[in-house]
Amino acid sequence: MRNTIKKQIFDKNLNNNSHIDKLIKIGMALSSEKDINKLLEIMLDNVMEISNADAGSLYVLDKKKKQLNFKIVRNYSMNIRMGENDGNECVLPPVPLEINNEQNLKNVSSYVAIMGKSVNINDVYDVKGIFDLSGPKKYDAITGYRTKSMLVIPLKNHKNNIIGVLQLINSQDIETNEIINFSSYDEYLITSIASLAAVALTNAQLIQNLKELISAFITSMAAAIDEKSPYTGGHIRRVVDLSMLIAKAINKSDNQKFIDIVFNADELEELRIAAWMHDVGKMTVPEYLIDKATKLEKIIDRIDLVETRFQLIETLIQKDHLNEKIELLNKEGHIESHIKQLEKKFQLTVDSLRQDLNFIKSCNNTGDFMPEENIARIKKIGNKRYVFNNKSFPFLNDDEVENLCIQKGTLTDKERLIIENHAKVTQKITGELPFPDELSRVSEFASNHHERPDGKGYPNGFSGEQLAIQSRIIAIADIFEALTAKDRPYREPMNLSKAIKILEFMQKDNQIDRDIYELFMNAGIYKQYAKREIDPKQIDMEI
Repeated sequence: MRNTIKKQIFDKNLNNNSHIDKLIKIGMALSSEKDINKLLEIMLDNVMEISNADAGSLYVLDKKKKQLNFKIVRNYSMNIRMGENDGNECVLPPVPLEINNEQNLKNVSSYVAIMGKSVNINDVYDVKGIFDLSGPKKYDAITGYRTKSMLVIPLKNHKNNIIGVLQLINSQDIETNEIINFSSYDEYLITSIASLAAVALTNAQLIQNLKELISAFITSMAAAIDEKSPYTGGHIRRVVDLSMLIAKAINKSDNQKFIDIVFNADELEELRIAAWMHDVGKMTVPEYLIDKATKLEKIIDRIDLVETRFQLIETLIQKDHLNEKIELLNKEGHIESHIKQLEKKFQLTVDSLRQDLNFIKSCNNTGDFMPEENIARIKKIGNKRYVFNNKSFPFLNDDEVENLCIQKGTLTDKERLIIENHAKVTQKITGELPFPDELSRVSEFASNHHERPDGKGYPNGFSGEQLAIQSRIIAIADIFEALTAKDRPYREPMNLSKAIKILEFMQKDNQIDRDIYELFMNAGIYKQYAKREIDPKQIDMEI
């Protein structure tokens, strides 16, 4: 019976072609809009227009907190517009939704949300006993407004679950502007629109939830990679922040070099995710390589083993010395001069051994450039031998010699290749992820952050136009973060001026993008970052 009445109402009023046109336009707008706040705004503005309502508000259900949150408020006669897209966020208190609380059922909007039924009130001042309408009356007393007719409709998703509430106030006669009741036709038509909007809103929320899930998964994975090392914690997050600073500066730049480059919202998100994932391949890199503070470090710093070995060698030298001394003392004649020579020889041998050990320690602890004469000395020490249990052993084994002879840094060529392989692993991992179209280049941007404009980077040796600007952005962000990091185990914190100088040399040598470097400096991006992230002790220049 009720459906028959609805059909009659609908058939009677739908002769108005303008309503048909509006319904079509609303349906198209709701189905195409993915931004939740804009979608809600489209819905409220259109139902207010169709019903000629003077005021309206839209609530969204918060399941966890069991409350309705104000999202948008409109009042045309009082010139009130509140909502995120209006730049004037709603600060009205939420409406609680406790089913067993009788007071909640007296509130119209909470009643509609709890019971799932529409409420159509002709005059809020004539309602007796059912609802507590002291709120609108109090508002009227404060503002001078006169709330009369009210239509409150639940928003239900495809599962018939309540996801929000739509409230309209004071329908007006189109010709006289007199406040009138919301008709049955208004209620039916707006309920239909609300159903369409609820489905669109659910879809938008599902899309948003999926995006948030992807983002949360990516940031969690990045955090896990950072936490492999107590020194790199926060590195990825800082690279993300720095990359976004650069991208937003490009968007604002009036430099001719960037005049045709404007990152839209999807492209910024694509870059942000790529920056979060740029080091995902490091999950396959051994921890001791990520943290390799000294040349002999593996699972432990093997300098301790070398030191123990040298103590053993010194003990063996001392033993041989004492045996020789005993032999001399057992001989007849003047032996004082021989003993003195023996003691001198012993002391020189021990001093030389200790000097060799101290030299090895100094070579192990520095990542500075290793001159050829130091390399030659390490090899010479390594060739020395000692005898223990009738077996001959070198002072240093081949692997120790190789590591101690590293000319720059703390990594051997083999170890460097293992670390560099993380870019290929990043490419492989991210390439397998089914990103949507708007994020389709995440893998490319993330895995190419170690490529260089001069073609001497890795993993693919790309150069020039082969490198997307997004990869170049992440590259500079990654380098600057690494240079200014205050917690790297393999070197002392670098002063800001030195980091800037290194970047300058790199851009001159075409190792980083020159245009982005100039923007980085001229737009003061390094200053913004330094103030937020760099230890004040490192800042040795005007910012």
